[in-house]
Amino acid sequence: MTATRLAGFGTTIFTEMSALAERTGAINLGQGFPDYDGPPEVLEAAQAAIRTGRNQYAPLPGVAPLRHAVAEHQQRFYGIELDPATQVQVTMGATEAITAAVLGICEPGDGVLAFDPTYDSYKPAAMMAEATLTTVPLHPPEWRFDPDELAAAITPRTRMLILNTPHNPTGRVFDRDELETIASLCREHDLIAVTDEVYEHLVFEGEHIPLATLMPERTLTISSIGKTFSVTGWKTGWATGPAELVAAVRAAKQFLTFAGGTPFQYASAAALRLNDGWYAEFSAELKVKRDHLCAALEQAGLKVLVPQGTYFANVEIDGDGADWCRELVPRAGVVAIPTSVFSADPERLKPYVRFAFCKRLGVIDAAAAKLSAIGAAASG
Repeated sequence: MTATRLAGFGTTIFTEMSALAERTGAINLGQGFPDYDGPPEVLEAAQAAIRTGRNQYAPLPGVAPLRHAVAEHQQRFYGIELDPATQVQVTMGATEAITAAVLGICEPGDGVLAFDPTYDSYKPAAMMAEATLTTVPLHPPEWRFDPDELAAAITPRTRMLILNTPHNPTGRVFDRDELETIASLCREHDLIAVTDEVYEHLVFEGEHIPLATLMPERTLTISSIGKTFSVTGWKTGWATGPAELVAAVRAAKQFLTFAGGTPFQYASAAALRLNDGWYAEFSAELKVKRDHLCAALEQAGLKVLVPQGTYFANVEIDGDGADWCRELVPRAGVVAIPTSVFSADPERLKPYVRFAFCKRLGVIDAAAAKLSAIGAAASG
């Protein structure tokens, strides 16, 4: 029997649609994981770690080479200085870091804010901490928030704001003005900000600006290796920031997984130290995939909300996105996900559908041809 606080978190549409893709042989552009491996030198680093005996428990904070590599990464890309010993905590992916942050910082009855649509782990994390998640809408088609709506959502019990940028599922990259507004409200109301930045290097337009560069004293930054280096199964992430916030994450994390993925931690250190050219090339290749998919979606007669970042693109359709996704499989042999499943107010986002383009270019083009064909048939 499932605990009542987790009631309602049963089988998701992700499971349903992935099973449908497997059963029908459809191209799965629903779930956000690549169908290709990461850089060969990073994969070799993992194998080398296994061969050379890096197979036992890692220390609770994470292996020293990865903690130092994370600190170097934050300095290199954003000018953020960190003490690897006290301001970096390695986790089993970003999801564990987020959950440990909520468990370690929030008291029962506290309020947690996030923008809607929102990544699906935030609400269960709040519920496990006996906190309450309140969402503030991002308004399509530009996916911007209203500062007055954000301010109005803050109550005396609000303790934390979770910010995901670049944003899943919309692909929005929050700009400096928006971040300044968020920082100002956090200071005014004494809020802790937890930032989910796993798509930080998947930016095509605009600039990823960590909130920690504006508000270092009250920002816990979370990221991971999976999205940037196409190794989502490694589940290696981290939390960085003020020592007292990192200590709160560590206090909770020690009773979740304690430590894990030791060889992947060593390989992740090697990944983070790849040269700037590699990062630029990766982003450029993903932008090509985005453009191929978006062009096909437009050719199919869909209104495309071109993403600034991540590896997701949304379209606006006529009708119910969930029904449309189910019908898309027999019509075009392509799987997508209704954006409404990420919302606390599904009706508001009923007409939107999310596609993932983190696939091999040949797969993207094959899906594009199928989508273009149904567009041609509809107009013919």
